[in-house]
Amino acid sequence: MTNSNSPLVDRYGEEAAPLQQIDGYSRLEQMIGRGSCRSFKQAKIDPALIQLLCAASLASPTKSDLQQRDIVVLSDPDLKSQIVQLMSGQGWIANAPHLLVFCGNNRRQRRLHELRNRPFVNDHLDAFFNASVDAGVALSAFVIAAEAVGLGCCPISAIRNAPVEVSNLLGLPDHVFPVAGIALGYPAETIPTVSPRLPMRATVHMDSYTEDKLDDEIEAYDRRRDGVLPYEQQRAENKFGTSTSYGWSEDKARQYTQQERQDFGRFIRDKGFDLS
Repeated sequence: MTNSNSPLVDRYGEEAAPLQQIDGYSRLEQMIGRGSCRSFKQAKIDPALIQLLCAASLASPTKSDLQQRDIVVLSDPDLKSQIVQLMSGQGWIANAPHLLVFCGNNRRQRRLHELRNRPFVNDHLDAFFNASVDAGVALSAFVIAAEAVGLGCCPISAIRNAPVEVSNLLGLPDHVFPVAGIALGYPAETIPTVSPRLPMRATVHMDSYTEDKLDDEIEAYDRRRDGVLPYEQQRAENKFGTSTSYGWSEDKARQYTQQERQDFGRFIRDKGFDLS
């Protein structure tokens, strides 16, 4: 929930220069004040609307017009259930009326080379990276489009927890791979929870990267976030104990002491990518 009359203050703890008079300012405020939705009504969305959202998503920028991203819309309840079961610790996803999977696709590009009898000479890490970024850009555009028409959604990176199984269930061939899922539906709550972000002083750089005051910014951010959105439980208490000052930095440090997706590189190589 918000705590002030300014989405910028709620999100970043700081106000920007007054620009309320520019065209589209209200839409920017909506984007800054958005929140991921994990609680949905059970009403189904018209399939035509989902197709329209996909159209808006895939109209987003794409590297060199290569269009290396696909969207798999899950309509089979049994298939959706099998995919959800692979995402451990994400029980709320089962209650989302719709689930989509965004994929990187370098397969079509390779097919173009076969059709036109041209050598494929860029078989290295960038081929995977370009397709991944393309899928991420489309996913972001889908979120903006969905929220513009009153829907709620939440990206799901846990789709990569079991990439082989997900790939098999979705029938993804070589050089096509899952990047993220999206849970989609009509939100059960009308006011989104605004998750405070690091101050823009820490993440927006002018001309060159700087981190002179990063440690101080992180400490201040921990305090600000704890004041408006404290963690309901501490991660891995059995391993690290209970902290009296548990904030974002401690939570994220604990999170990445746990191994996850250690075999994702192998999966991508098995999909035919050369990551050198």
